[in-house]
Amino acid sequence: MAFTRATGKHRAPSRMTRRSANIAGIATLATAGVVGTLASPAVAAPSTTTDTGLTQAIVIGDTLADQLGAQADAQKQAAAKAKAKAEAEAEAKRKAEQRAEEAREAKEHAAREAERKRLNTFVAPIADSYVSTGYKTGGSLWSSGSHTGIDFHAGIGTPVHAVGMGTVVEAGPGGAYGNNIVIKMHDGTYTQYGHLSVIQVSVGQSVEPGTQIALSGNTGNTTGPHLHFEARTGPEYGSDIDPIAYLRSHGVTV
Repeated sequence: MAFTRATGKHRAPSRMTRRSANIAGIATLATAGVVGTLASPAVAAPSTTTDTGLTQAIVIGDTLADQLGAQADAQKQAAAKAKAKAEAEAEAKRKAEQRAEEAREAKEHAAREAERKRLNTFVAPIADSYVSTGYKTGGSLWSSGSHTGIDFHAGIGTPVHAVGMGTVVEAGPGGAYGNNIVIKMHDGTYTQYGHLSVIQVSVGQSVEPGTQIALSGNTGNTTGPHLHFEARTGPEYGSDIDPIAYLRSHGVTV
């Protein structure tokens, strides 16, 4: 007795039904020769080479790497040039500053030398004058029997100058010398200026070569207006030395 299974839209084919259908399909394909083709690979379809782009990618990659390398090299070269330029500019600046410093030092040295020379320079006590009475001239006019200095021709009120750099140690009345000034010079010697009408410095004051210290006159023991000038080894009377030789030894033409 055979049973028949009813089918409906809601029931899927059974496993047996699916298998039968697959067998039937294979048989149909075998009839058409398809199965034989699949089973027997004796004749293969011609192979076709597909361009995958791999070679092109490699070429592009190499070119890009070269470009990046060249760019890196260029950057290194630029950096090296910039560094070299900066170092050259720094060196040039250093040398310029060194030259400026050397020029400044040379200028200062020259100024110091000029000042030293000026301070060591001696001048005549009376400008554009001459010696009217010489050193050691004898006569009754002098208590010592001879002239202890030299006399410069000068009218009353003629400017009198310190012959060199020094310090005033006496400024005022000086007996037979009238109004007088004594200066201790920077080399330890002393100079004296007598018969002055006006004294223009004070004790302790520093003077330089050519500093105006007084006006000439006719005070003290004198026969007329003039400047009495002495050079001494000490501040007191009696330590006199030849004033003409003294001035000439310091470069003064007398």
